[in-house]
Amino acid sequence: TAAMGPARVSVLLPTYNERDNLPLVVWLLARTFRDSGIDFEIIIIDDGSPDGTQEVAQQLEKIYGSDKILLRPRARKLGLGTAYIHGMKYATGNFIVIMDADLSHHVRLHFVYCGKQKEGNFDIVSGTRYKGNGGVYGWDLKRKLISRGANFLTQVLLRPGASDLTGSFRLYRKEVLQKLMEKCVSKGYVFQMEMIVRARQLGYTIGEVPISFVDRVYGESKLGGNEIVSFLKGLLTLFATT
Repeated sequence: TAAMGPARVSVLLPTYNERDNLPLVVWLLARTFRDSGIDFEIIIIDDGSPDGTQEVAQQLEKIYGSDKILLRPRARKLGLGTAYIHGMKYATGNFIVIMDADLSHHVRLHFVYCGKQKEGNFDIVSGTRYKGNGGVYGWDLKRKLISRGANFLTQVLLRPGASDLTGSFRLYRKEVLQKLMEKCVSKGYVFQMEMIVRARQLGYTIGEVPISFVDRVYGESKLGGNEIVSFLKGLLTLFATT
């Protein structure tokens, strides 16, 4: 049945202070999945946001139903990697989508991902900003250089067989994601990259879809100087251990 493609998709949505974005993301996701006839659930993993994100999530649970929206919060900020591990415990889909809640990902692409998955029966479908008509909008030169530079370094050091490693918009076969989670050691920004590198080591197939990344609509970008330092550390650790 693996070749059948996604029968049910679980979206893991880590949130921290995303009160303004959440209703819109959920609405776009729900509409997109319904349009493409794919059964779905959205698992909101909120890390104790002080801005009322959880109250908004509870409202959304009422509107869409608790089979579609599942709020599975944690007490405080514990990092992206562990948020996905936490969310996975509750996922019932045969495919899992991981994405940001901040609308930087054009949600209409979800069903494109599902189509791409079927086309090549891929284990992973990843969005790429560096291929086809993908791109980045609303970033200043510094962000673009950091992102390109990070990607270039990674390509040189790790030769991962995918063109965009730091993107956080992906569709995984559930059992593949579980396997990768067991192997992954990084937290934060590097986590996305490690997932692809490990996937290649384990021989999983990766399909790519060009995406346009639009900078966050509301709120501040979370990529600061310390994120960059930890990214470089993580990259070198991966290089040394893979």
